[in-house]
Amino acid sequence: MGSEALPPAGRFFASDNTAGAHPAVLEAIARANRGHAPAYGDDPLTARAVERFREHLGPDVAVFFVFGGTAANVLGLQAVLASHEAVICADLAHINVDECGAPEKFIGCKLLPLPAPDGKLTPEGVRSRLRGIGVPHHVQPRVVSVTQATEYGTVYRPDELRTLAEVAHGNGLLLHMDGARLANAAASLGLPLRALTGEVGVDLLSFGGTKNGLLGAEAVVFFDRERARAFPFIRKQGMQLASKMRFLAAQLDALLADDLWLRNARCANAMARRLAERVAGIPEIRLTQPVEANAVFAVVPPAVVRRLQAEYHFYLWDERRSEVRWMTSFDTTEADVDAFADAIRRAVEAERR
Repeated sequence: MGSEALPPAGRFFASDNTAGAHPAVLEAIARANRGHAPAYGDDPLTARAVERFREHLGPDVAVFFVFGGTAANVLGLQAVLASHEAVICADLAHINVDECGAPEKFIGCKLLPLPAPDGKLTPEGVRSRLRGIGVPHHVQPRVVSVTQATEYGTVYRPDELRTLAEVAHGNGLLLHMDGARLANAAASLGLPLRALTGEVGVDLLSFGGTKNGLLGAEAVVFFDRERARAFPFIRKQGMQLASKMRFLAAQLDALLADDLWLRNARCANAMARRLAERVAGIPEIRLTQPVEANAVFAVVPPAVVRRLQAEYHFYLWDERRSEVRWMTSFDTTEADVDAFADAIRRAVEAERR
């Protein structure tokens, strides 16, 4: 993704990270700010937030809160990987492209990326990386990592995840899910969170909140508590143990209470579909992926991209193809989408002349 100069302030379509925090989340933080509470997660609010996760994901999960998604991915994987082991992932996976080598640096492991034109791993692709098992000259595959929704905005169905879990488990590997946009995937499919995680064989989950209306809080979830035994020490050594944990917990508690996570994700997804529908009839614009979550990918003429980026902030995803990524958020409105779609049409028409 490019690092273009920002246009004048306004609604951005670059990332769901550019949105603010949901008002209910800010209110929850303000409530958590009353009085004193035990530090480092020994407070009642953290205990309540953990129980929220168990309501959604299963009564036996072990849950730990961290500040950011990269930390959730890397520290979670560190708990189940040795440095001579490897993670099989899509070539566009966040751990492979957007984490600045953090898995390699902090775990010492190797990543085994696979081509994934739609963002999804396939059983055949995973099997192709299962080589050199037991041979000390070769890195040993240990984890299959999927992103839900994927970096291309596509969504794994339960049967796809179940099949990948079967391939992984049948070969002695674990299944990790980078769930930065798990809420969007679940909303897209109309399924509860557990139907895309523990019920289909996910062993380790990085649960995302920041992209879905939080100020900054994520969770690492182990579906087998035994695998979490060392994680309290890994989290502390990884500089992710919050002293005032109640403020992270307040955010996640608010997100999971009363289905705020679902309402936010539904809104973002609906706005992405609206944007795709508004631009689908423009001959110069070619959508490159099905719009299944809150991302729209399209090939746009370079001159049109330059005109648009003078008004709106968004990323050029693949410069060679002139493919852009447009992201919607929990607070994106129909008026925002319609104004952006009108700007796209104006930019295209200007280049036609």
